[in-house]
Amino acid sequence: MHRLEQVGIVVLDAIVVALPTALHGWPTTLMGNVFTAVLLASGLTLLWWRDHPRLVAISGGAMWLFLALLGDYGWFPDTAFAIMVLLATVTALAWSGRAAWVVGGALAAYLFVLWLVLGSTSWVALGMFSVPGFFAGTILRLRQEAADELAQRGRELEEERELFAELAVRHERARIASELHDIVGHAISVMVIQAAAGQRLVDQDPERAKQAFSAIAESARRGHDDLQRLVELLGGTEVAEPDLSLIEEVVTRAARGGLDVSCRFEGERDGLAAPTAHVAFRVVQESLTNALRYAPGAAVRVLVNGSGREVTVSIENDHSIQERPGLAGTGRGLVGLRERVQELGGRLVTGPIPGGGWRVAATLPDGRRGGDRGS
Repeated sequence: MHRLEQVGIVVLDAIVVALPTALHGWPTTLMGNVFTAVLLASGLTLLWWRDHPRLVAISGGAMWLFLALLGDYGWFPDTAFAIMVLLATVTALAWSGRAAWVVGGALAAYLFVLWLVLGSTSWVALGMFSVPGFFAGTILRLRQEAADELAQRGRELEEERELFAELAVRHERARIASELHDIVGHAISVMVIQAAAGQRLVDQDPERAKQAFSAIAESARRGHDDLQRLVELLGGTEVAEPDLSLIEEVVTRAARGGLDVSCRFEGERDGLAAPTAHVAFRVVQESLTNALRYAPGAAVRVLVNGSGREVTVSIENDHSIQERPGLAGTGRGLVGLRERVQELGGRLVTGPIPGGGWRVAATLPDGRRGGDRGS
């Protein structure tokens, strides 16, 4: 296409300059031939208008001014004004922004100088063969700049979309990892602790050993049910919305598993939004799992308070009175828990308490559905 365009420019130059000059009669003087050669050269400069538009505009304009000075030595075909139109168009395309206004003023000054040099040429003719071309080039340039800006914006939006998609995938993976950590970590912790107890009691107290193995089986079934519910949720299947009764269930299971745990509810329990109830449940579950790992035999106290505009969940355990079972955590439990709480706009505080125990306290937004809270 570029090659075809160059051929077209050469043919146009021949049609508007060489052919009319030949029909009129080719000049026989040296200066006449110089005049025609410069006129042809001004048209041929358009061959480089794409790569060097500013050079084309300046050199072409200089050649036309030189032709005006040689006006008495050569013959000028009227069809050559087509070259002036094209040079004015290239001039408008060559500069943008504030520079375009400066170039427009420079073009007006150039035409005035050209008119003064030519003398007998009408200023209307000069304006007709330059100003429309300049405006046409300005319109083309503005359209191209708008298209380039839209293309750039499109690329930026595509990059942002890909970035958001990547962040969404990372967030979803982190959420799934946290869910799996809570489900599997709690179930395995209970099973390992009960299995160790069962091994010690199998010969000394078969009845208590049987209870330990029953707790293992129950924990395995509960873990299986939780995993199944997670799979259904990820698959798009509707599942029952969680509520604070899940906290009672996990506390009851932990108590049956040998943990000295108590639970107390204060304030309102009903109508809590599912995300808030789910995070509250995970806070209790993770805290009980850590108590099983790091404070075996210690008393654990769970308090859930929904009486204010916020829901607070507090879990405290005393100092460990038994040998730890050697269950190492992944380090992701509290980190993932903090991320979940912060996503809801809440706060999570963890740390030691006097006496050597540990406390986990989560403050969550009210989250109750409209109309469910009493006045």
